[in-house]
Amino acid sequence: MSKQSTAPLKKVLKPGHLWALAVGMVISGEYFGWNYGWGTAGTMGFLIATLLVTVLYICFIFSFTELTTSIPHAGGPFAYACKAFGPIGGLLAGYATLIEFVFAPPAIAFALGSYVHFLYAGIPVMYTAVGSYVLFTLINLLGIKESAIFNLIITILAVLELLIFIGIVAPHFEMQKFTANNESFGLSGIFAALPFAIWFYLGIEGVAMVAEEVTEPHRNIPKGYLLGMATLVLLALAVMIFSGGIGDWRVLSTIDYPLPEAISMAIGKTSAWTKFFAGIGLFGLIASFHGLIIGYSRQIFALSRSGFLPAILSRVNTKFRTPHWALLSGGLVGIISLFTGTTDKVIIISALGAVVMYCISMVSLLKMGQPANDKKSFKTPFYPWFPIIALVLSFVCLIAIIWYNFILSLVFFTGLLLVSGLFILSGKHKQPIEDELLQAVSETVL
Repeated sequence: MSKQSTAPLKKVLKPGHLWALAVGMVISGEYFGWNYGWGTAGTMGFLIATLLVTVLYICFIFSFTELTTSIPHAGGPFAYACKAFGPIGGLLAGYATLIEFVFAPPAIAFALGSYVHFLYAGIPVMYTAVGSYVLFTLINLLGIKESAIFNLIITILAVLELLIFIGIVAPHFEMQKFTANNESFGLSGIFAALPFAIWFYLGIEGVAMVAEEVTEPHRNIPKGYLLGMATLVLLALAVMIFSGGIGDWRVLSTIDYPLPEAISMAIGKTSAWTKFFAGIGLFGLIASFHGLIIGYSRQIFALSRSGFLPAILSRVNTKFRTPHWALLSGGLVGIISLFTGTTDKVIIISALGAVVMYCISMVSLLKMGQPANDKKSFKTPFYPWFPIIALVLSFVCLIAIIWYNFILSLVFFTGLLLVSGLFILSGKHKQPIEDELLQAVSETVL
């Protein structure tokens, strides 16, 4: 592959920024999307699915942190698979990661539009969705430090808002309401609900995509990841459980704004708190939307720099040091996808990309093993059991998604076959990846 020349990214991120990115990329999953799981599994079945997925993510993040600190590369999973399996491995991981990060933002944009429409019925959902892409792409063009500070503020507000939500609805929680109407759901419903449980945590691995922009990555990345994971586990379980026990949860299982509706069940639609919460509810969605834009732009940038995508996409703006063409191209794909599907389908295809990437990442870690004397790399606890557990549970989720969403899965894997076929026919799979940063870490990994 031809070597791509590009300016380096700027190293400015610290643990607080990384915590905000880890939480911010995901926190919209606590605001909407997960509630579709109630429609397939009921509240009790979805609780089981969520606990299984929580175990998956705990094991995965501990393992993934080792990969991120060992290979601090903007390509994240793409870089890890390249080191373990060469260009073909990098292609598979890069494709899956792009699907995850490019298709998660449209679902959030839909939800942003729904929340604004809930507040102001005269504003069409699609106007807000498209406008969000334009606005937050522009913010990301201004520089990673500026983007990270903005994300930190919005994420703190989003976390505080969820804590307010929990405080409002918790006194109204009734276990009888939470367990009601679960008779018709069985084991199949639990498996069908797994992608919606994944939505609680999907995107946290995006911290890997800013690893090149982190100061002292071997120290700061683990702090950001592990604090972020702890925050998300507590918020996800609390929001899901309390929301299900304050009214008829079936009403919440089909809408894009379950939390404002849940508050209205608890204290009434006319309450000032209901409108207030719907308004500030935008913070969580904005945090995730903004963070995921950072994630997919760095993935596109890294794939381009290594020769997998056109060279223009790895160009860095000389003034702001941001990959401007990667930001613009990812935004364009997202806007187009807004007009092609519904929220639940976009969530499923994004989750499909995620679990494929999780499987490849865990296999990569198991193949490369742990560096014996690398003091600068975080070490996975209970190795190799954590990556094995994460791999097995990810594979179970993958089978469940394919089984219950065959057409969407067929589209995903057809795209993968086409991309792989073109890659092999071009002969790129036989060419070395001329990425200087990827070569620089080879001695510490293999």
